[in-house]
Amino acid sequence: MSKVYTVAVVVGSLRKDSINRKVALALAELAPANLKLNIVEIGDLPLYNEDIDVTPPAAYSTFRQQVSSSDAVLFVTPEYNRSVPAPLKNAIDVGSRPYGQSAWSGKPGAIISVSPGAIGGFGANHHLRQSLVFLDVACMQQPEAYLGGAGNVFDEAGKVSEKTKPFLQAFIDAYGKWVEKQQG
Repeated sequence: MSKVYTVAVVVGSLRKDSINRKVALALAELAPANLKLNIVEIGDLPLYNEDIDVTPPAAYSTFRQQVSSSDAVLFVTPEYNRSVPAPLKNAIDVGSRPYGQSAWSGKPGAIISVSPGAIGGFGANHHLRQSLVFLDVACMQQPEAYLGGAGNVFDEAGKVSEKTKPFLQAFIDAYGKWVEKQQG
């Protein structure tokens, strides 16, 4: 039996009924047998401040432990002003500290940007990739994943449309292979 890799899924939107959260849940359902996706919540993280990190708040410690103990990371993000939302940037900063002890380092990662707009969060996707290079996250290059028009890809029950499912399936299958390759 092949190894099952745990994936810390970081959703950039804090809305409980966000499109991004729905995409993360759909990817968890579609994930190949070698991946177990777990959403790591970021909404309770205090803004990163080195002064309070002398004695880290419990939220910092819990978040860092969840990311550190995962084999890989997956980011599902909306686009705010051609970048990532502030809570996602904060989570990246919290996980990268204390300096030299980054929870992100060496993990295989991937990004899917999700937007009701036509270009599918292209700006956020690429801005996040810049941070991941510095954080030593081996980010999957292909297939790139931008889900535009995302307000229309779920039915009333919250299930992904049959039209969108093959796109998400191809992405998560490629990511399963990427994690296997990077961890192997």
